[in-house]
Amino acid sequence: MRAIIKASLVNLPRNVKRLILVSVDVAILLFSVWAAFFLRFDEFWPMWLEKRVELFPLAIAVCIPVFYALGFYHSVIRFLKGRAFIGIARGVSISLLVIIAAWVFMSQGEIMPRSVWVNFWIVSFIMISGSRLMARALLHNRHTRINMGKRVAIYGAGEAGIQLAQALQHSREFRPMLFLDDRKELQGGEILGLKVYPPEQLVTVIPYFEVTALLLAMPSISRNRRREIIENLEPLHVHIMVVPGLTELASGIKRVDDIRDVDVEDILGRESVKLDPCLLSTCIRDKSVLVTGGGGSIGAELCRQILGQQPRRLIVCEMSEYALYKIEHELTRLIKAMGHSIELVPILGSVCHRERLQAIMTAFGVHTVYHAAAYKHVPLVEHNPLEGVRNNIFGTYHAATAALASGVATFVLVSTDKAVRPTNVMGATKRVAELVLQALAQRQSTTRFCMVRFGNVLASSGSVVPLFRDQIRRGGPVTVTHEDMIRYFMTIPEAAQLVIQAGAKAQGGDVFLLNMGEPMRIVELAKHLIRLYGFDVKDELNPDGDIELRFTGLRPGEKLFEELLIGENALPTDHPMILRAQEEVVPAERVEKLLRLFETAVDTLDYTAIRRLLLESVRGYAPQNGIEDHVWLKQDKLLADESAPRALH
Repeated sequence: MRAIIKASLVNLPRNVKRLILVSVDVAILLFSVWAAFFLRFDEFWPMWLEKRVELFPLAIAVCIPVFYALGFYHSVIRFLKGRAFIGIARGVSISLLVIIAAWVFMSQGEIMPRSVWVNFWIVSFIMISGSRLMARALLHNRHTRINMGKRVAIYGAGEAGIQLAQALQHSREFRPMLFLDDRKELQGGEILGLKVYPPEQLVTVIPYFEVTALLLAMPSISRNRRREIIENLEPLHVHIMVVPGLTELASGIKRVDDIRDVDVEDILGRESVKLDPCLLSTCIRDKSVLVTGGGGSIGAELCRQILGQQPRRLIVCEMSEYALYKIEHELTRLIKAMGHSIELVPILGSVCHRERLQAIMTAFGVHTVYHAAAYKHVPLVEHNPLEGVRNNIFGTYHAATAALASGVATFVLVSTDKAVRPTNVMGATKRVAELVLQALAQRQSTTRFCMVRFGNVLASSGSVVPLFRDQIRRGGPVTVTHEDMIRYFMTIPEAAQLVIQAGAKAQGGDVFLLNMGEPMRIVELAKHLIRLYGFDVKDELNPDGDIELRFTGLRPGEKLFEELLIGENALPTDHPMILRAQEEVVPAERVEKLLRLFETAVDTLDYTAIRRLLLESVRGYAPQNGIEDHVWLKQDKLLADESAPRALH
């Protein structure tokens, strides 16, 4: 019955709710006038009051308009904040001064005991404030107590933690139970009704409050400190989540209550890359910039970083309609939040269409091209080598020659560590793409061509991190290809920032390498993520765990570890995270001949020729036997069968 009454009150029309509030305040004011005399004379109906009954309508005639003017009847009661009671005190005070002035005028100087006015102020303030508090408790209870949500602890009682707690107090999904903070001066106190505990008491307070998730609300701490905190929290079997970083909060892209799962970048512990403002802006500020593959993980982040350097125009070229729609919507919102007047041009199309690319670059006066368009998923490209050659090699060639013809100043290829001694078609085609740019750089000096190689990017499309997350949410198993597999990792923003900075250093034909830090074993990465979601790893050592780890074997084209350098030497640059490769350059004439042979093979669907050309042209290319052979030979056989004459039926 009580819940039905609450629901009915919440669902009443707004004007009806205001009328109820006004009626309650009228009753309170009438009572306050009577109580003011009762408290002064200690009589139920003193003679002073009997002679001054006009004070009843006077109080209503003065107070209700004042309260309305101050917005008493415009606030949403269930979301009322503490500062509202300061407004109530101000409203009662203004009303009392007006009543006293009116009384002096009406009574022609008759003196009223001062304590009556004081009593009226106290009683009316207490009762009006109390009525709001009771209403808030009643209505707020319906929204947060019935829909309890996850019980969460907030680590960090600073400004971000307090804002998060305020936001979550009206959330149906989470219910904040306590704060945790390292600062001793806060420990033992209360903030927003939540007690602040020292982190040392986590083991005790988590089961006591039945906490199932812990929200890390410390956006400004270093990565090393964040990693230390997360490592200490891992054994507690709670789902760990974090608020956005300080940069995202400051730019307005994210709000403090846009909490997310812990990413691998949070447990890497490596500090953010050093940013050189001059390098970041050299090829971008006040210029027209084109990003191919702008809807992909790296391409999209490049677009975000480029906007921060205030180009005159950003052209985003993308083959996927949905990906282009999504990134255009995000970038439009970002431009508006930044307050910039940047022209955003979405282009739907393929980088293999050279004439259209050239027309776009010429029409929009493109100064810099970041070429991120490529097929990157190793097993898929392994099964579709012809499309890998078409997109990765000829897509790069057509984009680069279009840039050359339209007078682009800088062309930056986003390459990969898989181009070094590749075991897969994806890596081999990316290496040929590098050779194409080096050949074009040999023939002219108008356009500066360069390549930037780096390893795996955390949380990019097709990477292991999103896969592991999905598998954990489904209850497992989490699949790892090999127990000894290791990879170098870098965050998407780091990779994009370094690509931009490396491109500014280009002289022509340069191959830049990014310092990827220390490698990580994939199996350890999977275990970290399982524990961060609050689960136990189920393996031989712990057969009663929650999420099973299962090894599936290497996929087509995969190897246990990746390299960034073909030769032995890499020269340092003045940026600690960027190296310049010293590698053999293939003569331009040979690359041109190779491209003609690849073109013939693609046009005739000759998979055998494609494989032979990759083996001949890419140093260190060592395709895996078995599965790889089977895939290529099967496609050749299908083509042979289709070209054979068929009997008429």
